[in-house]
This record gives sequence, structure tokens and C-alpha cells, in this order.
Amino acid sequence: MQAMVLDKPGGEFAFREMPKPVPAVGEALIRVHACGVCRTDLHVVDGDIRDGRYPIVPGHQIVGTVEAVNGVETLEPGMRVGVPWLGYTCGACSYCRNATENLCDAAEFTGYQRHGGYAEYTVADARYCFALPEGFSDLDAAPLLCAGLIGYRALSKAGDARRLGFYGFGNAAHILTQLAAWQGREVFAFTRDGDAVGQAFARSLGAVWAGGSSERPETELDAAVVFAPVGDLVPVALKHLRKGGVVVCAGIHMSDIPAFPYADLWGERRIVSVANLTRRDGEEFLAVVGKAGVRTEVSRFPLESTSAALNELRAGRITGAAVVEIGW
Repeated sequence: MQAMVLDKPGGEFAFREMPKPVPAVGEALIRVHACGVCRTDLHVVDGDIRDGRYPIVPGHQIVGTVEAVNGVETLEPGMRVGVPWLGYTCGACSYCRNATENLCDAAEFTGYQRHGGYAEYTVADARYCFALPEGFSDLDAAPLLCAGLIGYRALSKAGDARRLGFYGFGNAAHILTQLAAWQGREVFAFTRDGDAVGQAFARSLGAVWAGGSSERPETELDAAVVFAPVGDLVPVALKHLRKGGVVVCAGIHMSDIPAFPYADLWGERRIVSVANLTRRDGEEFLAVVGKAGVRTEVSRFPLESTSAALNELRAGRITGAAVVEIGW
């Protein structure tokens, strides 16, 4: 099979032939149709996170068809499934037993410790294969598997906040804005300063206000979600919160958060992080996304142009989501 392979963190992709994988017990062999491009892939490729296994096939927003299973009763050949970032947990530790499997110390991640979706085939733990909602093509469904799922977990950390600030209006925010608007919340979208196109895009999806990250919104926020991996944005968002509000840091990697006055945190304001996702997150989100009328905006790239897709994402030139289409 053909695959995009990363030999080391901070290295270059190689487009090469690999053996077609064989599923172990409890796994499914999946013919990949599409794989979303995520900022976490950039962190893997750029070496910002370094606990992966190499060589590795990145990509963790996988949409494909089950071709074969090994000792699995929950899946069967021909089923369309999605494979997310969280690819394996032990199922026995205290985290797994207490509904926080996203924190399992033995967890393995798709496209990081387990081969991912920038390939014609992949294998996945059947426990972490999701049925996908009707009404989404393979390309349109791919961004739901990380931008949507982890964005949904970040949104849950905001509780019932009515006025939400989203910092970094990319893949995740363009999905979650639609969901939040459907829930009756008000979204304030913060883009790079001067990004008029991004701000107009945010308004078209239901944001009630859009501006640059250095701008002050017209009212205090109940919660803010920082999707951009920019630590400087955390104290900025904190300044715009009402008392009792929360800043949710949604990424797996972020630059250092600078010092800020305690007075900005006082008033029972909080800063929390989001780590990965749980299967329950996936089941809840995928059950509601169609009802909410969410639609993804995608730019497609062929498998051999995966590096180009990542470079476009790095440069901020993707509106919505980039998706690698296998076999295009």
C-alpha cells in the first residue's frame, strides 16, 4: 500500500510503499477513504511532542470502510467507521474505570503511537471505531473525528456558559460555532488580527461578534476556549471573563503561558486543559451533530500532497478544514 511516513520527529514525510497491515485480535482492517488534517499532526511532524513511535504514519481523523476483523463482534466488513486520536486504552486502570479513559497512562494515539490514516489502509482497535452519522460524505465527516470530538469535550468544560469566546478560528471552531449557536449560545470569534476573511467566515456560521485576538469584545464572556496553540492568548482571554468564568485550553500542545497578575484570575476564574477524548464524548457528539445542522467546510488534497496540506494549515491559509482524500 502507499503511505506517507514520518521517520523521526521534526523530519520530512516520505511517500512510500508499505506492507498492507494485518489486524491483531480485537482490531479491524480499514480501507481509508479520507483523513482530516489536524494541528496535532503539525505538532507530530514538527517535533513539538516527542513520545511517538517512529517510523509512523500520521493522521488521526480517519474515515474508511471495514475490510476485515479479527475476533471482533461489534464491527463487520462493509461498515463505514471513523477512527479518532485516542486509539487504545488499557481498560483496567483507575482512569479507565472511572470514565476518564482519556487520561489512561497506557493510552496509545492514532498517528502517533499507532499508524494512522495518511495511507491506503490502517488497522484500529475496534473499541475506538465510531459509527458515523448519515448525511456526511467521507470528506465532510473526517474533521468531526478530532476537531469536532475534542472541540466538543472543550465545549463541555465550558459548562452552560452562554457567551463563549473562541480564540483561533480554524478547524475545531468552525464546527463548534455551529453547534453552540444551535444550542442557543452566543459565540465571539477571535481570529488573527486583520483576518477579515476569517471573521466574515465566523459570522456566516453563527458568531454574533468577530474580531482580532487583540480586540476587546463588547461584553464580558462566561467562558473562552483557546484553540490556537498560543500561550499568550490565555491571559488575554482571562481578562475578558466575568467572575466565575473559565478559560479552556483545547490543544495537546501550547507555547508557554506568560505570567499575569493574580487579580486577573481572582474572582473564582479558572484555567483548565482538555486532554484527548473519551468514547462517550464521541458517541454524544456524533449523535447530535446532524441534528444541529453542522456542516464542515473542507479543502481536499491527494495523499501525495499531505505535506502541502500541512504547510497550508501552518500558514493559516485553510478556511475550515483540510482533508486528505485517499485514491483521489
